[in-house]
Amino acid sequence: MNYLAHLHLGGSQPAQLLGSLYGDFVKGPLDGRWPADIESAIRLHRRIDAFTDGHPLILQAKQRFPVERRRVAGILLDVFFDHCLARDWEHYAPLPLEAFTRRVYQVLDAEPRLPDRLALIAPRMAAQDWLGSYREFETLERVIQGMASRLSRPGVLAGAMAELDALYPDLHRDFQAFYPELQRFAEGQQGLV
Repeated sequence: MNYLAHLHLGGSQPAQLLGSLYGDFVKGPLDGRWPADIESAIRLHRRIDAFTDGHPLILQAKQRFPVERRRVAGILLDVFFDHCLARDWEHYAPLPLEAFTRRVYQVLDAEPRLPDRLALIAPRMAAQDWLGSYREFETLERVIQGMASRLSRPGVLAGAMAELDALYPDLHRDFQAFYPELQRFAEGQQGLV
């Protein structure tokens, strides 16, 4: 799952929202560098990733991609599933997407001690409404280009947007089948982290 899904699944309190994002920016053991409630949300983020990576529906979705793309299929699914979540937001959340993303940006803006890389991108994330922009399929092209620029082999993502377009109906059905299971998993984990 990518940013939007983690934020949606991680809880609505400021520390939960922060930890849901920190999970992509804080690596290694949690050693008390962050408040306990943020570390708890980071642990939930990691459990969500592990559940997702090993789930049969995700393994099936990855198989839809051409063999040469399967190494990065998980990355592509992450961003595509954020698109599906934003597109169908009202089916999964009671708060409108615009209100949810505004709250996330406010929480980020109010936090003086973000992890280094997140501190650099958070202002752009809010100014460009990265989370809400996932509603538009075309946004994925910009996201994929950004990911490619950070890879040692950027060419591995060439043509990925066309593949996502061709696979759209099947991958959307995969998302619809998987996301409710992931929601139940995340809800069940809330008290365990």
